Amino acid sequence: MGSASATQHAPKSLLELEDLLRDDTKVKVAVDGVLRGKFMSKEKFLSAASSDGFGFCSVIFGWDLHDTVYSKELLISNRANGYRDLLATIDLSTYRRIPWEKNVPFFLVSFLDPDTKEPICADPRGVLKGVVDKAASKGWQCYAGCEYEYFQFKETPHSLNEKRYTDLQPLTPGMHGYSLLRTQLNNDYFHDIFDESLKFDVPLEGHHTETGPGVYETALAYTTACRMADNAILFKYLLKSIGMKHGIVPSFMAKPWGNLPGCSGHIHVSLRDENGKSIFAVSEAQLKTGRANAANEDTKFLSQEGEWFLAGVLDGLPDVMPMLVPTINGYKRLVGGEAFWAPNAVTYGYDSRAASVRIIGPPSVPPAATRLEVRVPGADMNPYFALSAVLALGLRGIERKMALPGPPVGQLTLEDKKNGKVKMLPQSLEAATERMMRAESIAREEAVFGNDFVDHFGGTRQHEVQLWNQAVTNWEVERYLELA
Repeated sequence: MGSASATQHAPKSLLELEDLLRDDTKVKVAVDGVLRGKFMSKEKFLSAASSDGFGFCSVIFGWDLHDTVYSKELLISNRANGYRDLLATIDLSTYRRIPWEKNVPFFLVSFLDPDTKEPICADPRGVLKGVVDKAASKGWQCYAGCEYEYFQFKETPHSLNEKRYTDLQPLTPGMHGYSLLRTQLNNDYFHDIFDESLKFDVPLEGHHTETGPGVYETALAYTTACRMADNAILFKYLLKSIGMKHGIVPSFMAKPWGNLPGCSGHIHVSLRDENGKSIFAVSEAQLKTGRANAANEDTKFLSQEGEWFLAGVLDGLPDVMPMLVPTINGYKRLVGGEAFWAPNAVTYGYDSRAASVRIIGPPSVPPAATRLEVRVPGADMNPYFALSAVLALGLRGIERKMALPGPPVGQLTLEDKKNGKVKMLPQSLEAATERMMRAESIAREEAVFGNDFVDHFGGTRQHEVQLWNQAVTNWEVERYLELA
């Protein structure tokens, strides 16, 4: 992923790698998504690191999250190719040790086609790297941050199964956002999350209770986009691991409770030039009067490139929704719309938590920290795909010098929303997937993600929709069994 994304002690050569592992007997490697992986002997690992990589069963691209083979034959892994091995390449820049697991060395891998040695179309790390490399070709660095909200339960995997996922006990009762008292009820656990994150090279910026029974919110430290996606997926792994030690199950499900706000996975993005200066920031002179060619008051603290980037995100947002909200449940979080600060329309606004894209700039932050916050994703997002989608659309907006689609959210009225002046986002995974997969989808453009990716990823979402459509829920039984 490059030196800008490397962890603090990442080896720069095979000799350094061998020195780092001199006292170890085994190494743990992992792939992203639901973070599957395995242990390898040190000898096997060093052999793979010094060559093209090692074989890893492609079925991880042919399984859903419960290890069920996709109902539709997809390109990468299928019966026809015998679920063959892919070439897994070890990313030495991701080196870290797992402090709660005997300090074992840990690395992430990416995947290549074993025949062509080219990245496979749906490898999450490879997709993001492609977008970041495109920005780099223009002299820009992609930076990002992630914030997670998550419910937590005093349960174990066994108790969840025994209870059939009903009547679960929240970590703490009541609504206690930013509470200084609630954290003391599970003091060791709360502090372990922060402290073990630092040891695991996943630095945090903020960590506090959020409103809702047993809800925490954690903001990951802003960094390069590739490193941020790694940190975000590894934070989930860390949190679930620490939770198991304390008899707690954290959940990144977007909407586990029907009558409470859902869990967000907000992402922040910006571009920097080769000197580290923000592309989105305006000059000191422009700050005094507002940028002369700004579309409106809400964008006067954004540079022209920043405004084009924002316009590109807004233009393509409906076509990439499955990359931001990939689950059936995730769309339940968006039903409340602005009432729950979970926007479900194509909107933007300066420092507005009611907008799908929130502009963050002066005077709230220094000019160098000017950025966009995309508030659509839930905590169940895949950070690689979500960041890829936002950055790819923003770069497309800059390339095309796109104009903003309309006024900011603060100038919109209920009448605007009723008469169609505001574009709504898809309201279900089924609708979102159909939109993404249609022939004219922006996601299909070769400069965005291309047909191979859309067909594969869209196929995985169609599988999820099919399982949902076949399911009979408790709500249906209670509503229709007696009286229908």
